[in-house]
Amino acid sequence: LMEIVSEPDIRSPLEAKLFMEALQHLLKFIGVSDAKMEEGSLRCDANISIRPVGQKEFGTKTEVKNMNSFKGVFKALEAEEKRHAQVLDEGGKIIQETRYFDENTDTTTGMRTKEYSHDYRYFPEPDLVPVEPSKEWIEEISKTLGEMPEEKKERYEKEYAIPAETAEILISSPAQIAYFEDTARIYDKPAETAKWIVNDLAAYLKENNLSIESCPVSPVQLVEMLKLIDKGTISGKIAKTVLVDMLKTGKNVQDIVKESGLTQISDEGELVKIVREVIKNNPAQVEQFKSGKETVIMYLVGQVMKASKGRAKPDLVQKLLRENLL
Repeated sequence: LMEIVSEPDIRSPLEAKLFMEALQHLLKFIGVSDAKMEEGSLRCDANISIRPVGQKEFGTKTEVKNMNSFKGVFKALEAEEKRHAQVLDEGGKIIQETRYFDENTDTTTGMRTKEYSHDYRYFPEPDLVPVEPSKEWIEEISKTLGEMPEEKKERYEKEYAIPAETAEILISSPAQIAYFEDTARIYDKPAETAKWIVNDLAAYLKENNLSIESCPVSPVQLVEMLKLIDKGTISGKIAKTVLVDMLKTGKNVQDIVKESGLTQISDEGELVKIVREVIKNNPAQVEQFKSGKETVIMYLVGQVMKASKGRAKPDLVQKLLRENLL
């Protein structure tokens, strides 16, 4: 059991919520806890007080006990902040006490008052001496910790050009970081792998109650699939279907593509037949395009993609459509 007490330097319910999220990330990253609030391995007791603008001394605090979600922390402090302000505006006095937050009503109720420290029944433990780490010791330990989550996030954004929101998701767990970095070591498009990990891969894992640790597709297998997209063997759209098959069956991408015949059509002769058929079956849209309505071309591209069951290369389809519409 570990208790972390922060200094009174958090200035809003939102900041408190963000602090708890950052703390959870850190605890999970260094491996000391799974930090699951909903399962009780992380809890939050939050103290709050308000004071008039310009006043240096803190106001009387209250403590909201045992919250088990980040949303709960935010809502409880928001409700308590509002209650403090209302009491003081009406000329009342805030009593130092612990309070319970009701998530159904978004209100707090008093549990017991705690006016003085002895009300908490504190007493010194003779076998536990105070530990006061020196600044030098802290700095020495810091050097051994390696790259922390926020440092990784910043590096991913700068070095790999990964969007901040995607990078934030990537650092959400040590296992996900390890998975991504395994792909980054063997594939020179880290921003592309990051997109697949946080979107398609994460969606399947969540839907099937799986963790990244038990992911049926290894980093190497994911990269093999992405390289087939680069080669033009499969399209990005086909790859989404292929990835699901890989996750469900455990088969490698080459076998799935071979067995299902999902290779991308890049042969112009084969595609021209489909393109001409689409042009024949959509005279109204063809006439609109010839009359100057340029955007209609995308509708026709969609029809070709549908007829080819997603196996055509969109850029080649558009090229062939324009050539055959002249």
